[in-house]
Amino acid sequence: MLDWTAESWEREVVAPSPQASAGLGKAIRQLREKRGMTQEGLAHEAGSTAATIGAIERGLTNPSWGTVEAIAEALGVSMVDVARAAQK
Repeated sequence: MLDWTAESWEREVVAPSPQASAGLGKAIRQLREKRGMTQEGLAHEAGSTAATIGAIERGLTNPSWGTVEAIAEALGVSMVDVARAAQK
């Protein structure tokens, strides 16, 4: 369970750190590879591009909540599952 304070929400959700972006990207890559999906396949299922998926996985961009939701759905997991994987 996530325990958010106003300060942690502002720090991690509103203005995510490079470490948070890298953790999210690593989690998405691990979940994608675990399912045997390519970046292109995930992008197609999530309504995105392989370049965007690659940038997210490398922590170069902070995806919107809608993008994370679409990626999670394409991976067959919940956003909570993605968040938990990102915290590991």
